[in-house]
Amino acid sequence: MDKVTIVMATYNGEKYLEEQINSILSSTYKEIELQIVDDGSSDSTIEILNRYKSLYPDKIYISQNKTNMGVTLNFLNAISNTSTDYIMLCDQDDVWNKDKVAKTLKRMKQMEIQFGKKLPIVVFTDACVVDSRLNVIHESFFRSGRLNPGLTDLAHMLMENKLIGCTVMINGAVRRVLKSKPLPKKARFHDGWLGLIGASLGKISFIEEATLLYRQHESNVVGNRGFMSYVIDRVSSLKKQKEALLALQHQADEFVNLYHDLIRDKNMDLIRQFANLYKYGFIKRRLLIIKYKYLKSGIIRNIGLMIIV
Repeated sequence: MDKVTIVMATYNGEKYLEEQINSILSSTYKEIELQIVDDGSSDSTIEILNRYKSLYPDKIYISQNKTNMGVTLNFLNAISNTSTDYIMLCDQDDVWNKDKVAKTLKRMKQMEIQFGKKLPIVVFTDACVVDSRLNVIHESFFRSGRLNPGLTDLAHMLMENKLIGCTVMINGAVRRVLKSKPLPKKARFHDGWLGLIGASLGKISFIEEATLLYRQHESNVVGNRGFMSYVIDRVSSLKKQKEALLALQHQADEFVNLYHDLIRDKNMDLIRQFANLYKYGFIKRRLLIIKYKYLKSGIIRNIGLMIIV
């Protein structure tokens, strides 16, 4: 059986950590290892992790960053330091379904049979959104936010990340791309960065099924919001949205500068045009968005995009 490395990033996660680890250890797929990287916790997180490591010394591995890296770089750095052919990402506060690993790995292997193991492949799934006590808020992360997880071509991924990090599996080819260059400084989120690697250099596959309980609580770094909450937030913070769009363009610029020797010419042009949107005038920016289909999910989001861009 192929070993799957599960990378968990922790930071002051004492409240829900045990429940998450227990759910992973209950996986029907047993050939797993849990590599946990703590980002400077000051609560009892390390004590909890050391207790589990003493119980499962051949399955759980713990390391601590010397300085706080933040969730994005913590994950990307941890992924770079793995060595197995398959890597999954894991938050500290969710609950995994018993068959999550098996189902995701099955899809990954199907993709590798079709496209080969040398191609970077990213697989992600839906998630069931729950509250802090695991009461179901919505059975589908994507339906609740009216996001289209099928739009994972490069143009759409440059504008709107579709991946939920805690549902992602990557193959060794993705890690090799990541490890071949310095870690990015302008990556907005780790899952979005991995998505760009998949969309520009390989393939992305979506499993239309929730494989975990995605817990929403006051400490979430990034969480799920209903569609109306999304609309209200966008309307009330246009400046913030302009800054976020500019950050996506800076991310694209760094991405193409790091991986330019790996990216095909067509995709290179697509990324460079997106990275340079802010340099153009009012009309040309909008014409380029339409021409290259740098779009989001749904009519309302795209109307908002045309207003702020």
